[in-house]
Amino acid sequence: MLYLKTYLMGDLMMKHKSVLLEESIENLNIKVDGVYVDATLGFGGHSLEILKRINKGFLFAFDQDSEAIQYSTERLKDYSNFKIIKSNFSNMQECLNKEGIKKVDGILFDIGVSSMQLDEDYRGFSYHNDARLDMRMDMDSEFSAYELVNEYDYNNLVRVLRDYGEEKYASSIAKNIIKAREIKKIETTLELVEIIKRSMPAKELRDGHPARKTFQAIRIEVNHELDVLVSALEQAIDLLNVGGRICIITFHSLEDRIVKNIFRKYSEVDSKFSKLPYVPDEYMPKLKVISKGIVPSDMELSENNRARSSRLRVVEKIRD
Repeated sequence: MLYLKTYLMGDLMMKHKSVLLEESIENLNIKVDGVYVDATLGFGGHSLEILKRINKGFLFAFDQDSEAIQYSTERLKDYSNFKIIKSNFSNMQECLNKEGIKKVDGILFDIGVSSMQLDEDYRGFSYHNDARLDMRMDMDSEFSAYELVNEYDYNNLVRVLRDYGEEKYASSIAKNIIKAREIKKIETTLELVEIIKRSMPAKELRDGHPARKTFQAIRIEVNHELDVLVSALEQAIDLLNVGGRICIITFHSLEDRIVKNIFRKYSEVDSKFSKLPYVPDEYMPKLKVISKGIVPSDMELSENNRARSSRLRVVEKIRD
């Protein structure tokens, strides 16, 4: 069993490709003696590249997925100047304060579901393979996609599918979920996929996978992804040293909109003061936008299909 686990871990690592790896590492503007945070450890691809460049510095990496931590611990075993913290990145500031860290020189986020979670069928993230409905990034959490699908009422189902999936057939899908679970509990991913398919006109079934938006919406709700993103970004801005950078990779418009709006909030002068001849220091921008959106190269897209919707935004702190 141990041999099989080790073999599968190595196989998954070989398949995994960190998205926008070179671009994000380059834009972190890494100092050899700096303190850095990888807020989304995953398979450790970004962490590994950071560690290669900070032989006099230190890295703190966050992940709430025990399996991701196990895999990355193995991958990073040649380095000693890092610590992995099992926690959601929304607890970043509290966890770092416990480590005696008040400021850092750079923070990297790679938002969303990881390749590992998609590839492991039993995690229930994929609409291509049959598995129990789950979608928990933190396997210790008690609330999963199973509870959401089988317990949410019609209004909450519609809210989740509409707000987090931008699904135009949210009402129809919600009605059919409720009808189906009156007969029996909805247990698996492919049971849910069939319900989604029955809820859409035939022409929609030809335009990408019909379950994509619903699965995205359920995953976001189960893991509170958008709420924790807002909290984490506010903390990251506060944690940065002047001259430090945040690099954040998003994969859909809901995430990117949040990032764009928060970065705009801290990089522009408030409209109440923008026309004054003198703006007090406390109302001057804290951030400078370095990049509004770097997208994968054609070469990366040809090698890694999962990079297709990714976007990298970069900001630098210019005052406390």
